[in-house]
Amino acid sequence: MCGRFAQIETREQYLESLKPDVEFVGALDGEPIGRYNVAPGTRVLLLNQRDDKLHLDPVMWGYQPSWAKETGRPPLINARVETAASGRMFKPLWQNGRALVMADGWYEWKKDPDDAKIKQPYFIYHKSKEPIFFAALSRFHPDALDAPEDDGFVIVTAASDKGLVDIHDRRPLVMTREASLEWLSPETTPERAGELAHGFSIPDYEFSFHPVSKSVGNIHNDNKSLIDKINNYLL
Repeated sequence: MCGRFAQIETREQYLESLKPDVEFVGALDGEPIGRYNVAPGTRVLLLNQRDDKLHLDPVMWGYQPSWAKETGRPPLINARVETAASGRMFKPLWQNGRALVMADGWYEWKKDPDDAKIKQPYFIYHKSKEPIFFAALSRFHPDALDAPEDDGFVIVTAASDKGLVDIHDRRPLVMTREASLEWLSPETTPERAGELAHGFSIPDYEFSFHPVSKSVGNIHNDNKSLIDKINNYLL
């Protein structure tokens, strides 16, 4: 799963890393976004393509359509790649709401095998330390003065493999640059989007991870020290 991540760099740095082949609409300043502890229920810059142009829009992380509110459950923050394309909840978003979340890495909590209440957070990132892009599904109205309550997005997750499964059995779906751009395109069919999601993800062995301070568990903490490796920790 993905419940926290970091979105640190400038908008320009993310776009330079993605190298989109369509025009970006919006301002690119040199100010880092600087969010080291992005949490659900907050607005996050979401990269999306409308017609033949790319946009960045602040969208709430979390999604719950009006018909699902009767369950009383909180909004969902993740969608499983195995079922998102066909399930009632996410099928419409798979067809028309594909997007990308810019990130520098994400956090997962590893449980102590002897005591599930004890958890150690880890920061996971690409070995190159280049930005990564999570596949996302969204519903929002960028031109609305008052956005509907059920606007929001979820991060698509896949099963972990290799070393990452030692930390958590799920991880954000991170695709190759080419697949990510195709995922964004409105011309990409839902069927093709499924092929991209299942066949063009970046393998787990290209990621590194290290233990970090448990301070990341508090959403009010948001600074560079959260991604720093710690040497003394207990599991």
